[in-house]
Amino acid sequence: MSEKRFCIKPWEELTIADDYMFKLVMRHPNICKRLIEKILNIKIRHIDYLDDEKSLKFRYAGKGIRLDVYVEGDNTIYDIEMQVRDYGDKELAYRTRYYQSMIDVEALAAGTDYKELKKSYIIFLCPFELFDGLRHMYTFRNICLEDRSMELNDGTTKLFLCSEGKLDDVSADIKAFLDYIKGFPTADEFVTEIDSFIKEIKIKEEERVSYMTYAMKIQEAHDDGRAEGRAEGRAEGRAEGRDSERIRTAMDMLRDHKPMEEIIKYSHLTEAQIQELAKEL
Repeated sequence: MSEKRFCIKPWEELTIADDYMFKLVMRHPNICKRLIEKILNIKIRHIDYLDDEKSLKFRYAGKGIRLDVYVEGDNTIYDIEMQVRDYGDKELAYRTRYYQSMIDVEALAAGTDYKELKKSYIIFLCPFELFDGLRHMYTFRNICLEDRSMELNDGTTKLFLCSEGKLDDVSADIKAFLDYIKGFPTADEFVTEIDSFIKEIKIKEEERVSYMTYAMKIQEAHDDGRAEGRAEGRAEGRAEGRDSERIRTAMDMLRDHKPMEEIIKYSHLTEAQIQELAKEL
C-alpha cells in the first residue's frame, strides 16, 4: 500500500490562522502594535522587534522553542503565539510556563540582574474551546492563595484568547478578530485592514517564492525523515543488540551530565540521536 504524501498548504489558501501568514502579518508594526493594544486595552508608544521568529535554546539536552512574535514595547516583552492545535488545557498551561522560563533565562544570560527583568506577556491565540468553555479571554497572574487580593507582582502574565467563548467579555474588535481567525467574515475596521494586508501579500511574487522555498524545505525534511525511518526499520533487527548497548551508554552519561562530545565519542551515536534520548529523560 502506498504511503500518504505529506502536503504543504498552497500559498493562495493561507489565512491568518496559518503560522507562516500570521508571522508575515505581525511583521507589520502598526498591525502588531494595535493588536497588542486591543487585547490588553493599553496604549504603547512603540514596539521593537527583538528577533524574527525568535529561537531560544540554551542546553544540548534542553527543548528549544521558536517564538512567533517577540517584541518589546515600553519596557515590556510581548510574545504572541498562534496556537491552532488543541493540545489540551494542561499542555498549553505548561507551554506558557516553559516559554516564560526561556524568555527570562535569555534576559539573564545577557547580563540582566533579577530586579531588571522586564514585565512580560505571553499571549496564546486559540481557535478552539479552552478551560470551562465560557470565556473568550483568560488572564493568569500569580496570587496568594491565603489572601487572593495579594498579587506576587513578578511582572509575568499569561493570557489565552479563545474563539469559542460564550460570554460577552471582550471588545467588539477582539471578538471580530477571533471570528476572523476561524474564517468568519466581518466588517470590523481592524480586521478589514489585516485582510487587505494579506491580500496584498499574496499578489507579491517575492513573497510567494519565499513561501514555496520554505514549503520545499519542510517537504524535504519530512521526506528525509520518512526515508531515514524506513532505513532504520530495515536495519533494526540486525543492529538491535548493538544499538541497545549504545543507547544505554548514552543514557547513563546523560544522567551524569557528561559533555556532548564525550557522549558521542563513547556511545557512537549522533548528536541528534542523543538529543532525542535527552528529551525522554
